[in-house]
Amino acid sequence: MALRVLGDRVLVQVDEDKETKTEGGIILPDTARKKPQRGRVVAVGEGVRLDNGKVVPLEVKVGDRVVFSKYGGTEVKDGDKEYLILGADDIYAKEA
Repeated sequence: MALRVLGDRVLVQVDEDKETKTEGGIILPDTARKKPQRGRVVAVGEGVRLDNGKVVPLEVKVGDRVVFSKYGGTEVKDGDKEYLILGADDIYAKEA
């Protein structure tokens, strides 16, 4: 992977939304589908830097499955794969 996230950022591989048809058989274009809100953490920044210079590590680690803000983050591509870069505040929960 050529991307290295910095600070309090997290790189997430978003779960694919496989459903393209409604129950009535209407095919939905990509723009009309619900945006996925779950994914797997691929990379984690060093953490939050406090005013005194101390770095507090993030609560998530590589491999964790997370729930995040529906409209949060920035979409990026690395090769043929698509990811989402999220701030630590955009992650609401991790699966146990």
